[in-house]
Amino acid sequence: MLAAGALVLAASLAPAARAEDGYELWLRYRPLPAEQRERFAASATAIVVSPGREPSATLRAAAAELAAGAAELAARPVPITQAAVGGSVVIGTPRSSPLIAELGLPLASIGSEGYVIRTVELDGRRVTAIAANDDLGVLYGAFAWLRLAQTGEDVANLDVASAPRIELRLLNHWDNLDGSVERGYAGASLWDWWRLPDVVDPRYTDYARANASIGINGAVLNNVNAEAEILTAPYLEKVAALAGTFRPYGIRVYLSARFSAPIDLGGLATADPFDEGVRAWWRAKAEEIYARIPDFGGFLVKADSEGQPGPQRYGRTHADGANMLAEALRPHGGVVFWRAFVYAPNSAEDRVKQAYAEFAPLDGAFADNVIVQVKNGPLDFQPREPFHPLFGAMPCTPLALELQITQEYLGFSTHLAYLGVLFEEVLDADTHAKGTGSTVAKIVDGSSFEHRRSGIAGVSNVGAARDWTGAPFAQANWYAFGRLAWDPELAAREIAAEWLAMTFSSDAQFHETALSIMLRSREAVVDYMTPLGLAHLMGTGHHYGPAPWVDDLDRIEWTPFYYHRADADGIGFDRTATGSNAVAQYAPPVASRFADLATIPDAYLLWFHRLPWDHRMRSGRTLWEEIVHHYDSGVAEVAAMQADWATLEPFVDAERFAKTTQLLQIQAREARWWRDACIAYFQSRSGLPLPRGVAPPERPLEHYMSLRFPYAPGR
Repeated sequence: MLAAGALVLAASLAPAARAEDGYELWLRYRPLPAEQRERFAASATAIVVSPGREPSATLRAAAAELAAGAAELAARPVPITQAAVGGSVVIGTPRSSPLIAELGLPLASIGSEGYVIRTVELDGRRVTAIAANDDLGVLYGAFAWLRLAQTGEDVANLDVASAPRIELRLLNHWDNLDGSVERGYAGASLWDWWRLPDVVDPRYTDYARANASIGINGAVLNNVNAEAEILTAPYLEKVAALAGTFRPYGIRVYLSARFSAPIDLGGLATADPFDEGVRAWWRAKAEEIYARIPDFGGFLVKADSEGQPGPQRYGRTHADGANMLAEALRPHGGVVFWRAFVYAPNSAEDRVKQAYAEFAPLDGAFADNVIVQVKNGPLDFQPREPFHPLFGAMPCTPLALELQITQEYLGFSTHLAYLGVLFEEVLDADTHAKGTGSTVAKIVDGSSFEHRRSGIAGVSNVGAARDWTGAPFAQANWYAFGRLAWDPELAAREIAAEWLAMTFSSDAQFHETALSIMLRSREAVVDYMTPLGLAHLMGTGHHYGPAPWVDDLDRIEWTPFYYHRADADGIGFDRTATGSNAVAQYAPPVASRFADLATIPDAYLLWFHRLPWDHRMRSGRTLWEEIVHHYDSGVAEVAAMQADWATLEPFVDAERFAKTTQLLQIQAREARWWRDACIAYFQSRSGLPLPRGVAPPERPLEHYMSLRFPYAPGR
């Protein structure tokens, strides 16, 4: 019964057709090159699930994935059996498999989610063991073994052990109950709330498979700008249906909770966290949720931010609000992720200082099942920001890193921008919180301050588009987030190389060129959008295209002018001691580096310094010339990416080659638009002529200022 049932599932995982529409993501199993295929087939003769007990749904999923994937890679059937033969892959835990127990593998140090993959002798036969302490670790090991095979590793001689460095690895979906997705650029929401729980789309299983394959173990299903209705009984039934689909793949569901839900749903007069009626309402709501979803992960909360209700309305602190929810979740093992993205309307304080000012004094005040979720930078997911000063400033509080996978400020899903290098940049940043080496990665994984809880979140770029993310290369950002969430010290280059081999081709000529495109792409976007530490130059509201001239909104901190302040005297935001002194929020070695013109990297120059247009740069150019040079370089780099991609047509299927070609054409046009509009505007402020040999903007500034985009996606 085991083999037959598992083989049915394995067959269901195999694609019904071979249209290269991107649906298979990096789980695109294709026959290996002939020489590799023969070696691989000899090491994957069967998948062995030992009959120690009835296998769990997770173990069945692991066996099915291995059988389906191995069959595709070997171009021959790979059965699921209960008896080991030479070359077979034996999977399980010491509890589920006497064969695994017999091997005595070193499992003590890998925790509940880690795995060991080792080539061993079993009853005189050479086999591969994929072993773990829990079935979920076996599933992660199964995907890791397939990844090794897809990327050309010799799976006949393995000795691999791996465990996640971060405990809670979540996607945050900014999906609304009406099917729209805030900052979503891949179509409507993946969740069909209208037809759930009766219709459970098979895509939900494939979504869970994709996440499990890169180690993601949680999904917040709804927007942080939450609608209270998600907590009502009809919607909890829908959430429970998704939770049941995700459960075999180790994905726990979380919900964004609206702080005012006791008023909105419960008819209470207040949401004051010190009110006993409010506390009782949340306790009852938690019990209701866990009765339907026993493994519910917890709540994500955006409070007292951009108009969202929160505890400050009642004179309470963020810790007061978070701890109330934590109290309700604690008996059930739930966690509260409390976002630190806060800034007050019309505050005279520098916006990038406000989160630190509100949260740093609360260090140590949060309950032990609260994790404060902090964006990678102190502003708002810009193409480049310095790391957030809260990392390292709250040693008594677990901090989760929030990264944005969806490209709200990086050209939507239209522009090719590999964000693995951005994620790596912030994770590798040294906070100096405990001396040299206190990187953001070590703050987030809990090792710097020995926290038991740890978390990381990525704002999802997944939608209902057939290829999930709206663009072939946007899938790489989802993949990179998951791999770095598992191990935040992996190299972005290594991750990109894996993704290319699994998603497109391992051909050496394709690989070299495509990898180069990916690794250059994010810097190109920075150059043609926000070079030298400039920030938030995007169109207001929709964040599409350039609009550095906007200076007249009701809230000044929403205007691009607030961040660049360009006039005839110069450009930039002074955040040194002579300005807002935001540098003082960093540890002294970091603060002194950013404050000193001799040591600050050019990449952050205008973030921390206001300088005259004739300031002499390290390149020998003036600041004005340097800004123009970066805008020109960004446009030129996109043209080079186009040319490089054109050479890869022989190695890529027609569908994805054509789509990427079309998207690069859009990117090239919009990069030129960014360059022309920004140069025209900054020239109007500086009054300086263009450097010699530089082409003038195609249109006058008034043209760019007149453009309107009322129906831009993602609003």
